[in-house]
Amino acid sequence: MGILGWIVVGLVVGLLAKAIMPGRDPGGIIVTTLIGIVGGLLGGWIGGRFFGVTTGTFFDLRTWVIALIGALVLLLIYRLVAGRRGRARI
Repeated sequence: MGILGWIVVGLVVGLLAKAIMPGRDPGGIIVTTLIGIVGGLLGGWIGGRFFGVTTGTFFDLRTWVIALIGALVLLLIYRLVAGRRGRARI
């Protein structure tokens, strides 16, 4: 899958991850897209490295599920780090 495909998957998966885990996050659509793209890559790497599951083509459900799991994990980590940083300023 090409870079344009990962950007589209990242945008959609980032928005889905934010819908699944609603809350106040610093950053807008660009941060959401980046979390989705990096989360998708992270999910693909972890899936292939530790579980032997690889991503498929753009329309493969496996690709979307792996990307969504990676984006959710990354969004959780982002919230933990950004939450600590925000509390330290008060």
